[in-house]
Amino acid sequence: MKMSSRNSRLAAAIMVAGALTVTTACSSGHSNDSAKPGASKAPIAATTISVGTADDSKGPAIPEPGAKKGGTVNMIDRDDFSHLDPAMVYMNYNSEASLLFTRQLTGYKTAADGSQKLVGDLATDTGTTTDGGKTWKFTLKDGVKWQDGAPITSADVKYSIERTYASFIKGGPTYIQQWISGDDYRGAYPGPYDGKSLDAVTTPDDKTVVIQFKDVHTDANFTLAMTGYGIVPKAHDTKEEYDKKPFSSGPYQITEHVNDRSLDLERNPNWDPATDPIRNAYPDKWHMTFGVQAQQSTERFIADNGDDKNAFSFHNQVHTTYIDKVKSDEKLKSRTLEGLTPYVDYYYINNTRIKDQKVREALVKAFPHQQTRQLQGGTSYGDYATSYMSPTVLGYESYDPFDVLKKPQGDTEAAKKLLTEANAVGQTIVYAYNNTPVQQKVTEAIRTNLEAAGFKFVPKPLDSKTYYDAIQQVNNEFDLYWGGWGADWPTGYTSLQPVWDGRMIADGGQNYAHVNDPEINAAMDAAVKIADPAAQGKAWAAIDKKLQDKAYSIPDVYQRSLSLYGSGLGGVKFDTLAGLQSPLNIYVK
Repeated sequence: MKMSSRNSRLAAAIMVAGALTVTTACSSGHSNDSAKPGASKAPIAATTISVGTADDSKGPAIPEPGAKKGGTVNMIDRDDFSHLDPAMVYMNYNSEASLLFTRQLTGYKTAADGSQKLVGDLATDTGTTTDGGKTWKFTLKDGVKWQDGAPITSADVKYSIERTYASFIKGGPTYIQQWISGDDYRGAYPGPYDGKSLDAVTTPDDKTVVIQFKDVHTDANFTLAMTGYGIVPKAHDTKEEYDKKPFSSGPYQITEHVNDRSLDLERNPNWDPATDPIRNAYPDKWHMTFGVQAQQSTERFIADNGDDKNAFSFHNQVHTTYIDKVKSDEKLKSRTLEGLTPYVDYYYINNTRIKDQKVREALVKAFPHQQTRQLQGGTSYGDYATSYMSPTVLGYESYDPFDVLKKPQGDTEAAKKLLTEANAVGQTIVYAYNNTPVQQKVTEAIRTNLEAAGFKFVPKPLDSKTYYDAIQQVNNEFDLYWGGWGADWPTGYTSLQPVWDGRMIADGGQNYAHVNDPEINAAMDAAVKIADPAAQGKAWAAIDKKLQDKAYSIPDVYQRSLSLYGSGLGGVKFDTLAGLQSPLNIYVK
């Protein structure tokens, strides 16, 4: 997902099977001033994530030790949720809140040891396919109901997919629609509001849903775990208005939503925990308040007074001015969460303009990761990245062909040697950046190293509001620029294909580096059809290594999150899938 800030869109799922492992980073344990060579060499802990069985898909959720029911949990955050209509949910904090009142066919179950499984949410299991992933069949559980007590049926699931085609549904995921109907999916089917049905989704009975794709999609059951494919009842579909107050299929229902001010939830009496392996519902109520900036929320969490004792935040992290204090204060340690998010920061090299591989290699070698990271929060900002895929992606392999971990401060001598060999000493690099105080300092750090390596450096400040609009133009006039990306579900497909596939080059597209390598394009086409998750992961890892070897861009950091919550809450945990605090096990002490 495109990153317009450090907490942008969600990474919605993780695909692995059997005893495969995917890595997530444990807390670094370093204070913020430890950004020095070797600081990111701490071992990365492996968390096992698997595809669950029908038994794993049964409720209730795994209980949180010591938890009790009752009370009100407060949530303080900068922004109201931009969307609550599941078909339009794509941001991670929107999705995390939606877990409380929206259910999907599949979802993610977390065990006490942190291991995670894809399981059936509304479905009895994670779905079955008999043709390699072209046709998927799901069976709904007994006893799943809407907030008014009406049963959730296969017709509801079909209708929910159909309405994602409607013209007013904007900004949500489009995978399922495109896999069914092609890129011009709205031209192929207008949605359900004129009475037309989508033939590719059938309901043989009230409990069975069958989805037929045009081609093989081996990870469609992971796609369907995205909130974007959560269910909506036809009888209560208010179209555009649904976005502010969706009808609940989860443990809570919305009682009041005052735009940009507050959202209040109370228990849904018709939610049956025996059907739900994912959600614990300990609090009686949730009161969410918006308009609280990160500095203010950090100060409130540190003070820990009154109702703030029972507060947490989806989106707001520890403000940069308080990172050192929070990480050094023993009193705060028990209510501090730190973890690796699914997002990778890159400095994209414009391959339309920088065609010489040695020049690109010189940029990679010279880049001052240590200095730029320290300016943006040090070890709390992220771990040094040496790959295009995050460690949270299936198939990730540690690989550092340019010795970034040995010299994160940049190797300007080696870079100058490469430039000399390319007869390119003095080559101009036009660097575009967000014109903010922090990024002005980052730009100067980059200037220092690139000029020492023999480049001529020309900075181009851009307005933050139009930054992405500028760098997403194919014919932009920049050589180097920052961007971030996080997989929609961490396989190589959504981690690499949207950003590095040459056929994705377009104005407004995500291939910011304009990489169009026929060998890589073909390898992606082959990888996506591999049914075995382990084999597919290895294929994507090989593609990642090819991208690195050709120095198409500069991976910078695997982003981290540092956040606080109030002392009156228990069960507050970091969700590695979204990079946020999870509400699923929270209780009032």
